[in-house]
Amino acid sequence: MNTSDPTALNYEAAPNAKRLLWAGFVAILAAGIGFSVRGASVLAAWSQDFGFTQTELGGITGGGLVGFGIVIIISSFLAEAVGYARLMYLAFAVHFLSAVVTLAAPAVYASAGKDATFWTLYVGMFLFAIGNGICEAVVNPLTATLFPNNKTHYLNILHAGWPAGLILGGVASIFMADKVSWQIQISLFLIPVILYGIMIFGQKMPSAAASGVSFGDAIAQFVAPLLLFLLLIHALVGYVELGTDSWIARITGSILDETTGRWLFVYTSALMFILRFVAGPIVHRISPLGLLCVSAVLATIGLYTLGGVGTTTMALMALTIYGLGKTFFWPTMLAVVSERFPKGGALTLGVVGGVGMLSAGLLGGPGIGFKQDKFASEKLQEISSPAFERYKASKPNSFFGLTTNGLDGQKVNTLADNGEALASDRKILEESGTFIDSLEVLNAWWEDAKVHAEEDRANVTAATLHGSRMALKLTAIVPAVMAVCYLLLIAYFKSIGGYKALTINADGSVSEIKTH
Repeated sequence: MNTSDPTALNYEAAPNAKRLLWAGFVAILAAGIGFSVRGASVLAAWSQDFGFTQTELGGITGGGLVGFGIVIIISSFLAEAVGYARLMYLAFAVHFLSAVVTLAAPAVYASAGKDATFWTLYVGMFLFAIGNGICEAVVNPLTATLFPNNKTHYLNILHAGWPAGLILGGVASIFMADKVSWQIQISLFLIPVILYGIMIFGQKMPSAAASGVSFGDAIAQFVAPLLLFLLLIHALVGYVELGTDSWIARITGSILDETTGRWLFVYTSALMFILRFVAGPIVHRISPLGLLCVSAVLATIGLYTLGGVGTTTMALMALTIYGLGKTFFWPTMLAVVSERFPKGGALTLGVVGGVGMLSAGLLGGPGIGFKQDKFASEKLQEISSPAFERYKASKPNSFFGLTTNGLDGQKVNTLADNGEALASDRKILEESGTFIDSLEVLNAWWEDAKVHAEEDRANVTAATLHGSRMALKLTAIVPAVMAVCYLLLIAYFKSIGGYKALTINADGSVSEIKTH
């Protein structure tokens, strides 16, 4: 363990320090379950039930991540005035409200149509993100305060809750997909929500201002060019880690098959879960920046290779490389910011996390969805213009000034199962004396389109696969840029004598902990 000045503040001896650490772990696990279930199976169900394109689905997931980012930042500003405990109680309540809104989507679709359903799911995901964002704004600085002499190690353990949630959600999706309604699947995250609520109830937490550093001191950290550069890098982290994770199960599923894609996602998450528990020993051998640089190179190789695989074995190899790469990004970046700017406290950690989430929501989720739409639709037009006309969405999608006309998810899914789900849904509605206009419109379209189904199926599958591959290959550019940024940071710290972690002493001064 690192050693520091004996006057440095240390709350690790607090009797409930480990309990609060694991409560934070479970809170992040809840976010991981919701994220995983949504990406592994619920997005596909929403595409089929409501006819969303990939860009629209990316917009819904992106809305959740945007909300996550905004709330982390806001909560970080409020932490000192409101207190960590009250913020966690608020997160508990909002998590439940998000489930209520999201579960209302089918009723909204039946009464108000697709556009209203989009906004219902968007708001539901936004509320889910608010709960996640409040938790993130609390548990990061809380862990850094409780374990000031080993931040990288304990922040990685804290954030092992994320892959743990991805694993549980992914396994649940594998066994529940096509057997259990998406409403039940999306509600699974409430189980750890209840658990972290029990774990934090009545617990005493350190004050957000326990170090004695003023709010003005925290704000002053943002004039440092180094911190601004770290914020830029973390925006790239959000894009490549969370943005890609929003899609990775579906993309690998389109390259191979849905079940294999889900199992590979679980495998990658398990790899991340295990490795985050050994971040401390690794950082004791190389600097946090060295670890991040190697991670960025591996992520680049993994993503680009994954875009060209055709077998499960090759996909497993590519995902192993990618998994090794992405594992340490988020918590180690938080640790670097906390170590170099300890006076920033909850505020700097919150802003860094918020920037990462905003990037994932505004750029990563929608951007990767847009790339799939763009390359899939262009490929289908190239292969068969008539097929494209049959399966294109009713209106184009746009992303930061770029426009493309994606493929209609409902039509593509109807083609994939040869209209079986559509026929089943119509039969159920007819027996109950209920009719849904949008379903009848889809049926009328299918009566004409099914004549060309055999030929269209091969063409649409090939186009969708092309879109998935190209999205991964282009996304690999992001970690490549990150690798260059980390090399620049390594060179900078070498020029000033090496990377040094800093800590706040009891008298408010700052001292070095250790040179890595």
